[in-house]
Amino acid sequence: MSQSTTNPVVNNFYQGITSESLYPVNSPWLEWIKTLLRSNKIVYAENKNGGSQLKLSVRYEANVLGLLKPMRLTRSQQTFPDHFYFVDLERHNAEIAAYHLDQLLDFRRAPPVVGRWINLTELWKISDHRLTRTFFKSPAENTCFHGTCDYYCRTETPICGHPHTVEVSIALYLPDSRHFPRSMTVHPYRRSYTKTSQESWIKDESYCRTKLMADQIYSTSRRKIYDITDLAIFDFLIGNMDRHHYEMFEDLGEDSFILHLDQGKAFGRHSTDELSILAPLTQCCKVRWKTWTVILNIVNNGGHLGDLLHDSLEEDLLSPVLLDDYYEALDRRLKLVVVAVQRCIANHDPKQVFDRTFQEQGKSVMKDSISQTSN
Repeated sequence: MSQSTTNPVVNNFYQGITSESLYPVNSPWLEWIKTLLRSNKIVYAENKNGGSQLKLSVRYEANVLGLLKPMRLTRSQQTFPDHFYFVDLERHNAEIAAYHLDQLLDFRRAPPVVGRWINLTELWKISDHRLTRTFFKSPAENTCFHGTCDYYCRTETPICGHPHTVEVSIALYLPDSRHFPRSMTVHPYRRSYTKTSQESWIKDESYCRTKLMADQIYSTSRRKIYDITDLAIFDFLIGNMDRHHYEMFEDLGEDSFILHLDQGKAFGRHSTDELSILAPLTQCCKVRWKTWTVILNIVNNGGHLGDLLHDSLEEDLLSPVLLDDYYEALDRRLKLVVVAVQRCIANHDPKQVFDRTFQEQGKSVMKDSISQTSN
């Protein structure tokens, strides 16, 4: 399926992409796009190539493209303790919640995602031949399909309606890569995707200083290391260990932002906090000043990031999107992020910790914030 769209509103949204974010704070097109993704008729679907788990490319009647992920797990089912992060099932609701959190933290680097119900019997009728062949009626008379992917796309692991409908998340497609190409880079804190080996950053606390910052990609870039630590904070809050690559828009240059994509394996455990996700922050001690001020604003207004996310997600058709336990986990994890940043500030010159937007007026803000967050 062609990645291009002739929808004028979506094209206007794409034109708002800058080297800093996918969309501005007050994008006039964002709500229109989310409403369309929730309610406009889907007229075509096909299996999206690539990736380990099932994703569909869908086209709307309004000639808008979306990336669909179906419901695999119930809200209450956490990641099994014996499962490695790289074989965990993706969660459609994680994509929805992660988009809202990305916006709340003022990153604006994740494309809009909404939840909706779809009728699988209707989807069957509009799918291409390759996808259609995977649809069937189950012994319980439910409409099911399994698609094609590396994992969990078999008759034994189908997506089934009850009897016809199923929850899905749908993200707005990014601009056509033929006209707005993206580069893909191995994440410097990528985890091992085998059962036995570990990457060097896990075993070497000096990894950032001796390896990462010795690489000109990170040492000479105005923003890349701060984007890496932003992404670490984001992933820690949502519990995402599956960050193996990152993407950027090539035409915006080496100092463009890192996209926040593919958060389907987030929000898998609320009962534990995976501190190793914060390694880019704790090892490098590089923090974007804007990110720190956003966090401080949340902390100084009660510190209830979970409540903010809960309220934001109430707009979604699939609300409640998360269990309450995940909102409590967010508040707990935010406190751990604050502690990590304060430790960096205590051990290093703040001018070395924060990016160049940290100026003289930031010192008084920082002193006040340390005393307030320590109470």
